[in-house]
Amino acid sequence: MKTIARFSPALLFLTIIYMSCTEAPSKKTDLTKAVTKQDFGQADGKPVYLYTLVNKKGDQVKISTYGAVVTAWISADKTGAKNNVVLGFDSLAGYLAKPPYFGAIVGRYGNRIANGKFKIGDSSYTLATNNGKNHLHGGLKGFDKQVWDATEVDSVPALTLNYISRDGEEGYPGNLKVTVVYTLSDDNELGIEYSAETDKPTVVNLTNHSYFNLTGDVKNNILQHTLRVDADAYTPVDSTLIPTGVLQPVKGTPFDFTIPTAIGARIAQVPGGYDHNFVLNNKDGSLKLVAELADSISGRKLEVYTTQPGLQFYTGNFLNGSIKTSDGKPINKNAALCLETQHFPDSPNQPAFPSTLLKPGEKYHSITKYKLSVQ
Repeated sequence: MKTIARFSPALLFLTIIYMSCTEAPSKKTDLTKAVTKQDFGQADGKPVYLYTLVNKKGDQVKISTYGAVVTAWISADKTGAKNNVVLGFDSLAGYLAKPPYFGAIVGRYGNRIANGKFKIGDSSYTLATNNGKNHLHGGLKGFDKQVWDATEVDSVPALTLNYISRDGEEGYPGNLKVTVVYTLSDDNELGIEYSAETDKPTVVNLTNHSYFNLTGDVKNNILQHTLRVDADAYTPVDSTLIPTGVLQPVKGTPFDFTIPTAIGARIAQVPGGYDHNFVLNNKDGSLKLVAELADSISGRKLEVYTTQPGLQFYTGNFLNGSIKTSDGKPINKNAALCLETQHFPDSPNQPAFPSTLLKPGEKYHSITKYKLSVQ
């Protein structure tokens, strides 16, 4: 969803100069009862910090300024035991080893762009091709590998992260100012609000790439999780996972999750596993419940709300055990899943898809909320 707002390129230039100043390193400090901050290492010669948001129930969400990554979401299961329901690492080293986008904000364009090429008007742009012949999640050094600037919000568990993507970065046009606000409510709702402004026409598709395993243990795969998605259609893909342009009804296919269904029930009918965009039924762009994930082992339930038109459902098909958790457990295929709220893949090359074009004077804005509860 895009809303129009006045925007000054001159203001953006001044913002770039201001944001280029690096925050000085600090020791672990308590900012408020709701937010704590600690050193998390260095990347690109810049200090990296880890913030912990804590709600009144004592549940925690940890966020790194490297990649704006959600490193942990610690919450109780049906027995009261607390553990982490997302894939992540205890140290920055795990992220510098470039895992597949664990918990990161991906951009400037989340998902794939065919052949790393697109046009805006008469201008053609060539991006890095980092997924076979295609461009994926912003390229070789997308938003997931950048150090963001952070500002804590006093007295509430919230964190604002800012990043300036320079004109030409990874081949994209325009200086893009991006803001992401994470908020943890006392009802265990993790809100993610995205905003962006540009000084040249460009394409934008921002999402969070958290991998969920509601059992809290990667020894348990996610095939027994049940999923419901409020989508009557999905976008079929070619062999390189680029949409064909068709909106295919889910009825009668392995992609029909209109009623809660075990993820493993029909995954064998999907070559390679699920890695597909679902066309959500929230046509008006309002914030709506679009998906529900449940696990009987832990009793946990995850609800997904978004203003976005699409949801990429990915079942960790490329995880192969080569990456291990901080306590040494191998992360195998289907150890976790992603529910990425987004615009459709390859939208810049698909005129029939909702547009991801952002122009000067417009504001990109979207909201997604993930809510955890115990059944």
